[in-house]
Amino acid sequence: MKKTFEIKGVDLISLYGISDQNIVFIEKNLPINIDIRGDNLFCQGLKKDIDNFSIVLSHMIESVKKGNNITTRDVKQLLTMNVKDLNPKNNVDEVLFYGKKGPIYARSDGQKNLLKSLFKNDIVISVGPAGTGKTFLAVAHAISLLEKHDIDKIVLCRPAVEAGESLGFLPGDLRDKIDPYLAPLYDALNDLLPKNKVQTLVNNNIIEIIPLAYMRGRTINRAAMILDEAQNASPIQMKMFLTRLGIESKAIITGDISQIDLPKKTNSGLVEILKILKSIKGIGIVKLNESDITRHELVKDIINAYSKIKNK
Repeated sequence: MKKTFEIKGVDLISLYGISDQNIVFIEKNLPINIDIRGDNLFCQGLKKDIDNFSIVLSHMIESVKKGNNITTRDVKQLLTMNVKDLNPKNNVDEVLFYGKKGPIYARSDGQKNLLKSLFKNDIVISVGPAGTGKTFLAVAHAISLLEKHDIDKIVLCRPAVEAGESLGFLPGDLRDKIDPYLAPLYDALNDLLPKNKVQTLVNNNIIEIIPLAYMRGRTINRAAMILDEAQNASPIQMKMFLTRLGIESKAIITGDISQIDLPKKTNSGLVEILKILKSIKGIGIVKLNESDITRHELVKDIINAYSKIKNK
């Protein structure tokens, strides 16, 4: 089979790579021949392999349109994503957001349910163990809404609760003491967007990263509000966060109820709202588990090992 792909509206160097290294990499890893002639790619191979290449190329083009430069590492990720088995998760329409490291999409059934709930509901509560993508997908969803101009602002917050360390003994001023608690939110942003873009959005107050206490007294309109590590919010703090929701805003609450760091006699606001809000229309509750973990394969084994100890 022969097929010609005409490339329009993107920078060819960003797409092809320096010295066409991305296309060369694809040709080495797919059983097809690709002849580059300017903005045309002439391909020859079996139909199934041409179809695989078409999907990979579509992702690459969309990513470049977002301002990203494609590397061979990105191409390798795309090939792993699409060539292994062509299923609905690999279609361009299923991609939530094109980050600097490639397309962001649901990698498990639980994550698919989370994304469905995010699109359907104005308030979503997502609970599950570490590594299930709760925070990452919430931030990616918020960025996708920002890029589509569905919202004007993203507010990311966390309770500043000590987990075995003392906040008071950390060096520096109040901001220096608080920033370590907010670091995972910066990590998620920096995985999705170029660092200079993140800094610009933060400097312009389009993305705000703050401790939960800083939400008091505010009404947040046309924004995505994300409360991370919500298991460490008290019931009063949780109510305060939820009632900040303004016109055309969404709230996303993520947490792991197996990792509560609150004082022993303090109830978790996350545990409470899972009970009292479960029947309200417009609020989605998604529970993820070990099968949804997308970190290093050993993380799943570690969590399972700790779960067995707790259940004894």
